[in-house]
Amino acid sequence: MRWFLSSTLHLLRCVRLRSCTRRGGRNTLPLWIRAIWAYLRLLVQSLYFSSLTDSDVVFDSVFEPVFWTVDYVTRWFGTMFVCLVVVLTSSILVIVYLILLPMIMSTYSPLWVAWHLCYGHWNLVMIVFHYYKATKTAPGYPPTEKNDSPFVSVCKKCIIPKPARTHHCGICNRCILKMDHHCPWLNNCVGHLNHRYFFSFCLSLALGCIYCSISGRNLFLDAYNALEVRSSDLHCYFWPYLEFCPYQTCSTNYQTAAPSYTFKEKMIHKSIIYMWVLTSTVGVTLGALTMWHAVLISRGETSIERHTNSKETKRMAKRGRIYRNPFNYGRLNNWKVFLGVGKTSHWLTRVLLPSGHTPPGDGLTWDVFPVKKDLIPV
Repeated sequence: MRWFLSSTLHLLRCVRLRSCTRRGGRNTLPLWIRAIWAYLRLLVQSLYFSSLTDSDVVFDSVFEPVFWTVDYVTRWFGTMFVCLVVVLTSSILVIVYLILLPMIMSTYSPLWVAWHLCYGHWNLVMIVFHYYKATKTAPGYPPTEKNDSPFVSVCKKCIIPKPARTHHCGICNRCILKMDHHCPWLNNCVGHLNHRYFFSFCLSLALGCIYCSISGRNLFLDAYNALEVRSSDLHCYFWPYLEFCPYQTCSTNYQTAAPSYTFKEKMIHKSIIYMWVLTSTVGVTLGALTMWHAVLISRGETSIERHTNSKETKRMAKRGRIYRNPFNYGRLNNWKVFLGVGKTSHWLTRVLLPSGHTPPGDGLTWDVFPVKKDLIPV
């Protein structure tokens, strides 16, 4: 590779000398072209100035304009994504309160009605609270001033000390403590201080969508069949003139028309179908995402650390050694640290109920496996 680069540079140098040597060897190229040429030479040489430079660095450098464009677009569309979440959630709430809830109250027993009211409103409070906190809570940033906090490296873009588990976000253009990812639906980074809010929001919204999908299944079937029968009747109106009708209703008595619905009834049917399709789709996709994040939390790693740990595992395996995640304290302890559970009562006050408590630690220093002291006696 180095021989190829040196040969390429030598060839370009020869071309430059031949094109620049005119009128007694004087350089006729403009100054700005020579400046660009010097910059390109420096760029190529900087990519291979160290033997530690690998293909990932070259890939990042080549596709830097593409990454910058994606980050720029995501930064500006973040507000639109947040508004879209609010609008879609509000539309489902309107349908539930106007259509689904009256059906439940008129169909089920008082005990079941009380359960639906309690669970539904608890789920709604959890969704609203955690989404607001996830969007408004800063993920946590490392200090920019000089201090005595330990760090493992220096950010190449911020040029500041970078503590363990800290990564640079190109969209926020800042380093984030224990960064998991940048979520456009929150218009915010998911880091040390709001990771719990993000996961709780995903879990609450997935449970709410599944609840609406199951509760509104019968309404969806009735609404879909009503619109389907009406559509079949409109198609069969012309089939008798062709002496053949593919629908079963027309083969017996095509003069019997489907029941007519008012505009209000049609809108109710379409609203129910819209609610069921949206909640079912979001429930499945968001449920899968929530389960994936639950697996990562159980392992004591973030989405970014999963890739780095995978690389380290392969690298150590080639040397015949086993790599262990230093931040994996065991499944139960990982959940205790993530949820901020310090005693048994916290499972109720901090997990099952909305809570604005901060996570343990400052995000700058972390205990390394193994941790001898358990957070909660089991």
